[in-house]
Parts: sequence; structure tokens; C-alpha cells
Amino acid sequence: MSHTLDRLRRIAALSLLLPLSALAADADTWRLDPVHTRVMFAISHAGFSNAIGTVSGSTGTLVFDPEDWTSASLKASVPIARVDLGNAKWNEATLAGNLLDAKDHPTAEFVSTGIEPLAADRARVHGTLTLRGVSQPVTLDVKLNAIKRHPLPPFRRTVGFSATTTLSRKAFGIDAWSSVIGDSVELRIEAEAVRQGGKADDADERATEGASERATDPAPPASS
Repeated sequence: MSHTLDRLRRIAALSLLLPLSALAADADTWRLDPVHTRVMFAISHAGFSNAIGTVSGSTGTLVFDPEDWTSASLKASVPIARVDLGNAKWNEATLAGNLLDAKDHPTAEFVSTGIEPLAADRARVHGTLTLRGVSQPVTLDVKLNAIKRHPLPPFRRTVGFSATTTLSRKAFGIDAWSSVIGDSVELRIEAEAVRQGGKADDADERATEGASERATDPAPPASS
């Protein structure tokens, strides 16, 4: 009798998990493209202007179903050591121990905790950002730009987003040079991700059939 009850409990538990399994099966896994993913930040420079910098090379994994934003999740890593403000001395000062401290904290990590859909192509993504060893809640305003097969070889299924948010640098323990550097940091993120292990869309494949195998993604010319 006890064996039969245990078996019934296991069957009941599995039946409750089936809807969750079906939901997970509908959401594809995507890998961030570090070449086409970039973080831009703007921060006041003594009130004269907003210094603008970028960070390239972010990596991470996205689970996303455009029909159900609530099932999405994101884990991303941003290589802080690649901060670029367009000037070597500015870069060095920004990465120093009293500011971003890139030596001891070379990356920033963002992990989503919940998605708030606003429209078919927009959502608020709530998550935790860990920067310079400090973790704080952050909300990104996200726009879905496109989800389709890339027009150039190898024609991978690609999704692209734009996102914005505003941070307080002091909230992350970065409070040096407060008379010169503002506290509010505006972030803009442009991201592309490539679907992993998904089946090709026949219509997209036919549309790209016959394209030149020599075609490549345009890149800036090498400096002389």
C-alpha cells in the first residue's frame, strides 16, 4: 500500500511539472554576440559635458520566447577592463582602484530576476547587477528590435535588443572624485544574440539560398 501511494505521489508531481517543461521547451537559448553587443555609458564631467564611454565584448546566455516574455532569463558578463573613453589616460584613471578597480573586479555581471512585459516588443527586465563587488537591483527598459535569420553567412537565427537604464555609481561604492564626476550614470545597451541548437526556418533558408558563400559581415577597415 505504501509503495502504491509513493508511486501515485511521484506521478502527481510529474504531472505538475509538465506545463513547466512545455514552457521551457518553447523558449530558445541564445548566446550573446560579443562583437555586436556593446554597453555605452554617459556621466557628467564637472557639469561641463557628459563623458561618454563604451564597453565591448560582453558575453552571456539568453533564454527567450518572443510569444512569452515572462519565461525569459538573461545572464550576462561585461568585461569592465575593456572600458574605452577615447583617451588612454582617461581609461587608466577610470579603471584604477579608486573607481572601477578593474584589477580586482575585471567584470560586471547581470542576472535577470523577472520580466515585466509592456508590449509585444517591449518589456522591463528586472535583475541584479554586480559591479566592483557590490550587487544592486537594476531595471532595464528593453526594446526588441528584430528576430530573424541573419542575411549574411552563416545565416544564423539572430535576435537584437536595445536597452536603457540609469544607475547611481555611489550605490556600487564608486564615490571618488565626487566634485568632478557625477553620480548618475546613463546606460545604453545594444545587444545581438545567436540562437543555439535551433532548427532552421525553411522560409528563411529558401530566402537566403543561393547567396554568395564569400559574403561576410562588414567590418571597419584596418588602420594603416
